[in-house]
Amino acid sequence: MECPNRLPHNLEQTDADRMRIDRSHNDPGLQADLTSSGNIADHKQIEDSLRWSEEIYQLLFNTLPIGIGIADREKTVRAANRSMQEITGYSLNELKAFKIGHGIADPNERFIICDLLRKSGQVRDYEIRLKRKDGSVYYAMLNIDHVEEIDSQGTFITTVRDITRRKNVEDRLCRTEENFRRSLDNFPMGVRILTEEGETVYVNRALLKMYGYDSVEELKTTPAENHCTSGICAEFEITNDDYIPTEYEKSIIGKNGEIRHLQVFRKDILWDGTRHFQFVYQDFTERRLAEQKLQNALDRLRKAVYVTIKAMASTVEARDPYTAGHHIRSAALAGDIAKEMGLPLDKIEGIHIAGRIHDIGKLCVPIEILVKPKELSEMEMSFVRQHSQKGYEILKDIDSPWPLSEIIYQHHERLDGSGYPRNLKGNEIIIEARILAVADVVESMASHRPYRPALGLEAALEEINRNKGKLYDSDVVDACLRLFQEKSFQFRS
Repeated sequence: MECPNRLPHNLEQTDADRMRIDRSHNDPGLQADLTSSGNIADHKQIEDSLRWSEEIYQLLFNTLPIGIGIADREKTVRAANRSMQEITGYSLNELKAFKIGHGIADPNERFIICDLLRKSGQVRDYEIRLKRKDGSVYYAMLNIDHVEEIDSQGTFITTVRDITRRKNVEDRLCRTEENFRRSLDNFPMGVRILTEEGETVYVNRALLKMYGYDSVEELKTTPAENHCTSGICAEFEITNDDYIPTEYEKSIIGKNGEIRHLQVFRKDILWDGTRHFQFVYQDFTERRLAEQKLQNALDRLRKAVYVTIKAMASTVEARDPYTAGHHIRSAALAGDIAKEMGLPLDKIEGIHIAGRIHDIGKLCVPIEILVKPKELSEMEMSFVRQHSQKGYEILKDIDSPWPLSEIIYQHHERLDGSGYPRNLKGNEIIIEARILAVADVVESMASHRPYRPALGLEAALEEINRNKGKLYDSDVVDACLRLFQEKSFQFRS
């Protein structure tokens, strides 16, 4: 492309010169004047500038990435740039055979476009679905302007921007959101979405079923006090981040008056591009009812075990007063040791009950041996050592929330394996039995027996401290020593 060395200094002057040149073709006098005045060189420069401007216009017109079409007052296409031809798939000559939109736009769309042009003379940012020459569909952003300045009849300038890729992305996002919402609708747990102001914007079917409502509107318009129990009410799901935990339990009153127990999980999400709160509800009403039934059964079992233990203890006390007092005192010390160690209440309760009957197996030992005022022979001691196993055999078939039979079976075992009846070692001995073992030794040494006088509490504490970690559990011994030396524990008769 040939270009002049420089652009004209004044565009208005160039236009005026152009008019003079145009008039000179029809006015011989003016043409002679131009020639005679020596303006031939200027005329040539003006023509070059005009030619260069025209080439620049054509270059811009054909290289813009937006399709541009120009139609006359009859809406017949007169010009179209390369982008328009590429977008539509039609050549310039094929496009010139069309009126605006004919053959490529749906008739309903053409009607809307013509109506807009008739009313306002323009079409602004109108998304339209069009067809290419090959029949494929694309989406475009359409703008049309009715420009009267170009000629007295008016000209229509159309721009078309292909937005198919963007529309496809939007469609995929819409389908994704639709699939997401559909999955939420069919999710077995309740889901609720709230704005930052606490307004409900979505509730799935599962949550409506939990409340017993037929629609989101019914849930939203029902006063909170109608479906909340005392405590957490009206979704303290008011959106105060410092107040709402991310997980909590709440109870609701259904439409039919039934109380449901829900586990609630909260998190922040983006919903329609803005910050919202998502609450997920898990209905554990059935589990709560099952737990309550189980707890009731355990309570009944505890009561039954207490009655059984009380009857057994009464039998032991009636047969051997010495053993009876030993049971009561050992049980009290063992229970306090367990508390000092921070064991759960359930274990403490089991240890105390086992302590009350830990020597129940002595019912199988001849009374003459138990009350013999002299040191026992080896054979007599073998009878006495059988009481742990006999106690286990008496209790092993009794249903109990605690391992009573095993505690009694192991309470004479020692950490180094020197105990009886099974020579268990270390962690083979359950903690309840290790606690009862220390309490049993301390009470026995501190108390009078038919075959020997009391050895005293000091000797008993010295015994467990000396053999801490060897025969007796170190943590149990330390807890027992603290009770006596720091917390003034005393045996009660």
